Amino acid sequence: MNHAITLHEITKSYDGFTAVDAFSLEVERGTVFGLLGPNGAGKTTLIKILTTLMRPTLGDAFVEGHSVLTAGKEVRRLIGVVPQENNLDRYLTARENLVLHARLHGMRPAAYNPRIDQLLEMTGLAARQHDFPDTYSGGMQRRLVVARALVHEPRVLFLDEPTTGLDPQSRRSLWDHIRGLRRSMTVFLTTHYMDEADALCDRIMIMDHGTCLADGTAAQLKDAFSRAHTYQVEFRRDADRYQGVLAGLSFVKGVEREGSLFQITLADEESIKPLMDHLCGSDIRRICLKEPSLEDVFISLTGEKVRE
Repeated sequence: MNHAITLHEITKSYDGFTAVDAFSLEVERGTVFGLLGPNGAGKTTLIKILTTLMRPTLGDAFVEGHSVLTAGKEVRRLIGVVPQENNLDRYLTARENLVLHARLHGMRPAAYNPRIDQLLEMTGLAARQHDFPDTYSGGMQRRLVVARALVHEPRVLFLDEPTTGLDPQSRRSLWDHIRGLRRSMTVFLTTHYMDEADALCDRIMIMDHGTCLADGTAAQLKDAFSRAHTYQVEFRRDADRYQGVLAGLSFVKGVEREGSLFQITLADEESIKPLMDHLCGSDIRRICLKEPSLEDVFISLTGEKVRE
């Protein structure tokens, strides 16, 4: 079996509302898998089911071959979890937080003390290990939560929006830690940061309303939506006149303008030639094909409306 995580037709309903709808998924061992979706898409519900905090209404899920319904204790032994909130014990020092977690997993001092030393060094917290979490910055607390999840050397690590609210330096530091985990364990990541998913994930799935909308590598997802044929054109002069020209062309499906820079979406690939026929080459400073970003793919699939 090469799959660390398997979901079979998982459905979760609350009083008539379906948060997850017949959702199936297989995640290969040793990969970083990213689950993306707007608020209310069902991401956290899936993580709660996979980490045995919630039972599905229908279907079953397996972590390293163990059912979350019938082998919850074994699943919990094999996983590490970094929740959205920093749920550290504020009355224990950083090291004591890690020791408590190790002892809850049945580890002996001879095993957990060197492991904790290693993790504190890895996360840059060794010099502050005897301080209380309340004296830490948000980024330091987040690194401590990650270290705690790794103490018992889990085979599957769940990261639920691990860098929300962190400054850029702390985000990049956590990215480095996550990259270092690749291949040694399976990482299941949810995030609202498209650049984070693009940089870290071997495979990305975008979901909304409890169902899968797209699945593949970041490059595959962007390539699948490159058929939009969007070009960026910057004019040297006469930008106002060209805005009127573009508005009258039937093969131009959309125009966005910022000063002399235009983003022009064409109907198809063949439309670039008639477009150039209507533009004067000497008036163009530059023209280039705009490659879609992962955020473009996400917005295209889930819409632009703000979610609560």
